[in-house]
Order: sequence, then C-alpha cells, then structure tokens
Amino acid sequence: MTAPTSAPPAEHTPGTDPERWPDIVALPRASRARTAVAERVVRHALRRLPLRVRLAGGDDIGLGGPLLDVRDPDAFFRRIGASGLIGFGESYMAGEWDAPDLVGVLTVLADHAADLVPRSLQRLRGIWAPRRPAAQLNTPEGSRDNISHHYDLSNELFALFLDETLSYSSAVFRGFPAEHDLLPAAQHRKIDRLLDAAGVTEGTRLLEIGTGWGELAIRAAARGARVVTVTLSAEQRELARVRIREAGYADRVEVRLSDYRQVTGDHDAIVSVEMVEAVGDEFWPVYFETLDRLLAPGGRIALQAITMPDDRLRASRSTYTWIQKYIFPGGLLPSTEAVERITTGHTRLRTTRRVRFGAHYAETLRLWRERFTERAAEVDALGFDAVFRRMWTFYLAYSEAGFRSGYLDVQQLLLTREESA
Repeated sequence: MTAPTSAPPAEHTPGTDPERWPDIVALPRASRARTAVAERVVRHALRRLPLRVRLAGGDDIGLGGPLLDVRDPDAFFRRIGASGLIGFGESYMAGEWDAPDLVGVLTVLADHAADLVPRSLQRLRGIWAPRRPAAQLNTPEGSRDNISHHYDLSNELFALFLDETLSYSSAVFRGFPAEHDLLPAAQHRKIDRLLDAAGVTEGTRLLEIGTGWGELAIRAAARGARVVTVTLSAEQRELARVRIREAGYADRVEVRLSDYRQVTGDHDAIVSVEMVEAVGDEFWPVYFETLDRLLAPGGRIALQAITMPDDRLRASRSTYTWIQKYIFPGGLLPSTEAVERITTGHTRLRTTRRVRFGAHYAETLRLWRERFTERAAEVDALGFDAVFRRMWTFYLAYSEAGFRSGYLDVQQLLLTREESA
C-alpha cells in the first residue's frame, strides 16, 4: 500500500482565532518525504551547534548552551519542511517550541546562518524557499498597504514599549548595559548626530522621509529649521501632528501623508531614519534618484540604515521570509555594497562618512522587548491576543539576535552630491 503524499491539515493551538491566524491554527500540508528531509537536515545542523536542544520524547542533542525546548517535534519539523524559516517562526507562535533565553538561542542560529543548510541544498533554494508575493511589491499603492500593516497597528501599542520620544529606531548610548530611563537621551543623541551631519541649523529647509511620531521633526524645528516630513501611516501622521503642535512648532513643520516619490522642491538637507529598509530592492534606485533630485546644490543627506552582509543579500533577496510575512511586508535590508552600487550607478550621490553602531541596536531592542514583556496585560487590553504577543516577542528577540551576532548592523551615512565640474 502506497503512503499518502501529504498529511491533512491538523487543528492546532486551541483557542486561537482561525481567521486572524490561519497558518498557526492549522498545520501546513507537507509530504512525508519533505518533512523527513527537513527533520534530517535540522537534526544534523542542531547537533553541531552550541545549543541544548530538548526534543519531547527523545534525547537531547547539541553541544550544550542555551536551551531550545521542542515540545511538539512532529509539528516543528512539519512546519519547517513546509516553509523553512517561516515555519520555524510559526512554530514558535504556535507554542510548539520555546526557550528560556530566546535571544541566546536565536543568536547562536544567527551566528551560523550561512552554514545551517548544507551548501548542496542551498543551491536548491529556488525550489524549496517561498517566493515573495507580488502583492508586497512597493509600488505607491503597495507601499501604503505594507506600511499600514505595521505602523497602523495602534499608536497605543507602540507607546507601551517605546520611550517618551516614541522613537522606533536604534538609540546611541554612552555605555552598556543600558537602562530604559536612559532611552530618551540616547534617542536624542542619535537624532542630533543625524541633524548635525546634515548641517541642520536656523533656516535650513529640511525634508524628512519617514515621519515616525515626529520627534526628529520637533528637534529640527527647535534648531530653527523649516521641516517637511512625509509618511504613509495615517495613525503616525495624526499623532505626530498632535505632538508637534503641543511642542509649539506647528508653524515650522508640515506633516504630509505622501509617498517619497511624490515629493517636490529643493531641500538643503534630507534625513531619513531606517526607512530605506521598507523601499524594496526593486525600488532602491528610484529611492536614491529621488534623494538626488530633491537635494539643493550644496545640500547634505543623512541616513540611518540597517544593513546585512552583501553575500546574504544576494542569496536571499527573492526569498519570502517570516519577517516579511508577519512584520514588515515588502521590506528588505540593503548591504553597504548595494548602497554603493546604486548610488554610484544611478545618482551623483556619494557616501562621505559612515558610522556603525550595531551593538547599540541590540541594547535598544533588549529594552523594548523587556518593556513589551512587562506590559503583556496592557497589550492584551488593547485587543492583541497571545499569538500576537508571541509573534512580537519573537520579532524583537530575532532582531536583537541579529545585531548581537553581528549578522546585522546599523549605520549612519552622510551623502553629498558629486557636482559637475
């Protein structure tokens, strides 16, 4: 008798909303052969890592280290067999595995990201790795939907774990370990370094691409700048306007609900903080061409960007990831080399200064994650369920691990235009 090629979907995670979390409630379809191959590859990888992996009903594997507790091995391997790293994240969301030190486990995995899968199988990535959905392409319409998915979740949610500046990007600390009450000053330090790099002073015509909740615009207006700041998040725009008005700078700051491609005019300085990651690689040339077009002669551009290694970018740029599915649709981190290729090949902009501070992002994310965990009851009260909390915890820990391992970096770039002779 021939075994069936796939197993039927199984109900999972009782009490979870199937409409909100369809791929968590039901286990995915995956052939027995594919699941078996995934289990063999994953077991082989885990045996070589400095982890202690406890598989329910089986022996521990690994070289020792942070505990990865797999409570439902069958579901764990089936999800990974069906969708790779997306399945790994979904398995955590479903509660099929856990870790007392989640960041520690994910840091070990990030340290070995390039060689977890054998090279012979890496060449078959195009067969087993999911492709990014066309709906996530960052056209003007697609960008609005992608940004809204994350930033329009709830201003109240972000306020629960961010500091009073509502800055949702890496801070710059004076030393480690950092504490939450140091975050406001550390965020202002980050902002001031960007404004200093861009030469923002009295009378500067500043364009900010990506408003956030308005803190950078407020700091720039306090210097005497006239600010145009653009966002695609309706919720962010509403609260940013309130905060700017309460700070007394409504006459100096204009907050527009606009795509960066629609901006016109000449600007003495342009600042954009961790927004290039949401542009998508297909539109990176358009993004930098737009910066070049909008910069007045003699102007300066200060960018803060999260970056990844160029070889990993080239290998995975078309792969659909857990982060893209659940957190940042359409997002992709650039590499330093990609920025240089695009600015050199498509614009007159050149990088004249680069400052890296990835360790500061790891600390920033730790503080956010700890505050998010402490306020779980308040997250619940806002209407976000347990699966959402596990998803968000995984996202923050996954990101922190990327910076702790050095797989990810964050840097501030100063770009100036190479003027014609």
